[in-house]
Amino acid sequence: MAIIQSDNQPWIKSTCAYCGVGCGIEAQVTQGPEGESATVAVRGDESHPANYGRLCSKGLALGETVVDQGRLMQPHIHGQATAWQPALQLVADKFSHTIAEHGPDSVAFYVSGQLLTEDYYIANKLMKGFMGSGNIDTNSRLCMSSSVAGHKRAFGTDTVPNTYTDLEQSDLVVLVGSNLAWCHPVLFQRLKAAKAARPEMRVVVIDPRETETTSIADLYLPIKPGADVLLYNGLLDYLASAEKLDDSYIEQHTENFTQALNQAQFDCADRESFYAKLGLPSSLVTTFYRWVAETDKTLTVYSQGVNQSSAGADKVNAIINTHLATGRIGRLGCGPFSVTGQPNAMGGREVGGLANMLAAHLEFGNQRASELIKTFWDSANLATGPGLKAVEMFDAIADGKIKAVWVMATNPAASLPNRDKVKQALANCDFVVVSDCIADTDTTQFAHVLLPAQGWAEKSGTVTNSERRISRQRQIVPALGEAKPDWWIMSEVAKLMGFGAQFDYPSEADVFKEYAAMTALGQEEESCKRDLDISGLADITTEQYHSLAPVQWPVAQGSKPLDDQRFFAEGGFYTTSGKGQFVSTAYRPPQTATNAEYPLILNSGRLRDQWHTMTRTGLSARLNAHKPEPFININPLDAQAYSTTEGAIVKVTSLAGSAMARARITTEVQPGQLFMPIHWTGTHSSHSCVSSAVTPEYDPVSGQPESKFTPVALSPWPVSSEALVLSRSPIDMPEDSYWARQTIEQGFLYFVASQQPPAELAASLSSTLPQQELTSNLGFTNSATGAMRRARIQQGQLIDCLIVAQSTQKQDYDWLAVLLADRLDSTAERSLLAGKPDASIAQGKLICACKKVGEKTIKKAITSQNLESVEDICSATQAGTGCGSCLPELGDILEQCQTIDA
Repeated sequence: MAIIQSDNQPWIKSTCAYCGVGCGIEAQVTQGPEGESATVAVRGDESHPANYGRLCSKGLALGETVVDQGRLMQPHIHGQATAWQPALQLVADKFSHTIAEHGPDSVAFYVSGQLLTEDYYIANKLMKGFMGSGNIDTNSRLCMSSSVAGHKRAFGTDTVPNTYTDLEQSDLVVLVGSNLAWCHPVLFQRLKAAKAARPEMRVVVIDPRETETTSIADLYLPIKPGADVLLYNGLLDYLASAEKLDDSYIEQHTENFTQALNQAQFDCADRESFYAKLGLPSSLVTTFYRWVAETDKTLTVYSQGVNQSSAGADKVNAIINTHLATGRIGRLGCGPFSVTGQPNAMGGREVGGLANMLAAHLEFGNQRASELIKTFWDSANLATGPGLKAVEMFDAIADGKIKAVWVMATNPAASLPNRDKVKQALANCDFVVVSDCIADTDTTQFAHVLLPAQGWAEKSGTVTNSERRISRQRQIVPALGEAKPDWWIMSEVAKLMGFGAQFDYPSEADVFKEYAAMTALGQEEESCKRDLDISGLADITTEQYHSLAPVQWPVAQGSKPLDDQRFFAEGGFYTTSGKGQFVSTAYRPPQTATNAEYPLILNSGRLRDQWHTMTRTGLSARLNAHKPEPFININPLDAQAYSTTEGAIVKVTSLAGSAMARARITTEVQPGQLFMPIHWTGTHSSHSCVSSAVTPEYDPVSGQPESKFTPVALSPWPVSSEALVLSRSPIDMPEDSYWARQTIEQGFLYFVASQQPPAELAASLSSTLPQQELTSNLGFTNSATGAMRRARIQQGQLIDCLIVAQSTQKQDYDWLAVLLADRLDSTAERSLLAGKPDASIAQGKLICACKKVGEKTIKKAITSQNLESVEDICSATQAGTGCGSCLPELGDILEQCQTIDA
């Protein structure tokens, strides 16, 4: 391990396990008293080029997720714990038998951007090289496959031409479909700091939804969902008419410009229709176009709002077209920059984790590439064509065409669109294997075989971030139970299937070195020449691998690693002609449309403090405090039209299914549009998995689902009673109720709504709580309304608490989340009986997760100290001095307080 010494325990350098920024971290393990687990402290690595010591709220809380709660500790067969050997043998036998009887395309792997590159490499090698099928796809299909398709069409390879320093060096940064402040917070902070240092820098935000990212925007374009191609076609037309094209670059380094321009001009010829389809006034559009035309250093940063579309690949190419047309690519501060969602989505792309890629950026359909890979892998059964992409794969499982599937480090029963169909497909599949570190997910319940994989702090390998930088993820703590590395699990199955010689790896370092050597294949041949080349790392020793510093590819054999590398400033594309390709992108609306039955558009996305399906962030009390309950953002006009009030339970229904959550009335969404977070699943809620409502349309080129546009109906869900349940352990909620679960210190807080009267709900919930002898039982019941408050205490410790009323929305109950952590005093007991917090225990809703500062603490500081700016709040309370993602919210609170005072 690479370590640095401290006065206590060593600090281990590793990489954050969340988004594609790929921040460097340092972790320190402190062994607890006998019988207690170790604690892990995490801080930013000041030497890492991705973050220079910065971390977001999720990264800062990483140590809180290194716990044994909910962990899968042993292999299981049909729900029964077993040893590794019989579990691995069963997997090998079932896959071998299925292939022998039904052919190689009857099996599939569904993998994840949570895997390390070494894991990904073995998965791809086993499926495509030895099982003989292309049927390996990844949950990265859901977040960045449209970027991959766009890159390959324009550049010939899946190349990200930019680096993070372009954020600081650009004069105009355009954020398209990217809530950078919440989804890539450290990049947002880098951009914000650069803008503060150079006020002349401009930022444009293009997003149907007003987000925290718009707080730094000089120009905000609330575009209609799905209209990005039209906007960028209009930009290409404007650049041409304003004579702002780089004719020399177009002539020397590109092809098919005329066709792309003709299509762009056709799409925006009718100006009235053009602006109507964009949903934008001409003044905003013209200002945006003028700024781009006059600014050489223009950087376009895009993410899921572009990618997650049935026209995602065309959106990417429409953006790239404008950069090719101006020659603004590969140079400092300019270019089209896709920022990925997962920690190793890039690594998976490199090794072939997508069904339509072969390996090491070598492609299906290239006969020479296939020959080279067969020889390199010593494979006689290499897949000859692409496999099924994610949505198609689970459709094939549902149809019985795929009879055995292995799911690794992901949760498709919660994350794929048309979730009910996915769950049914897994339920009916002949053989389902799940490798995970978590025992109970929406997907593990369908597994015939469960295999315990190591968690992020136990794993060792590499990841690649959005700027092509390879970093080491190092083991911080010993593996819990019998958990094993994913690459080891797959290699052992490969050996039992008869491929032992090709999967005999002493360590993850040997896997990495084989992959690095593979990137050299065919580099000297025109038909296989490509950008991905890390063959310069193929001969490193195991010791050098373990001490590997962050390095950006390419690193060719015999060359020294270089930093801040860009592509295509002087052409050099990897297309057949060697020229960049303009792609004609005709605007087309989303595949589905609103109608009388489904009149609203449902958008989905991430929150600041949560990650995917909450299997990791769901373990941290502070990460669950900011947005503790699932919600649906509704514009006030729609709330009025659909008789919905703040805090009511509402239901969205589509052709695929339905989901429920609390109504949040806000102008952040436009009339006719809704927003719901993606994170809550069947493990953490009863009806709040947004994927149940998202329909399964996808881009015909990239296969990426259209997760940002689902026509839905909205309706109130009548509630007769509500409850809050505080418990030290998970409890079974009544099946006919709505509920959501928040992790708090030492336990859980449940939010419950029911169509039962309060007294009946109280009786139902009381029966679910554990029965035990207690030293104290505090209680209050209103016989007229059925409302009740009850707290059970054992030797000064609160065991559980139940509050039932007709509504719990009119009072602040955030203070309940701290009561399990300490012994109750008389103040806390009085608060429980009264149902109202004493000032000493009420800090309000958590606003700053990094510094654990609540809303009431902030408001008190503003009023008592006469604070006049966000900077004053930060100084007085320390809120906002961590990752800074809460700064826009601090501004909102300040404005509220000033309005009240006025």
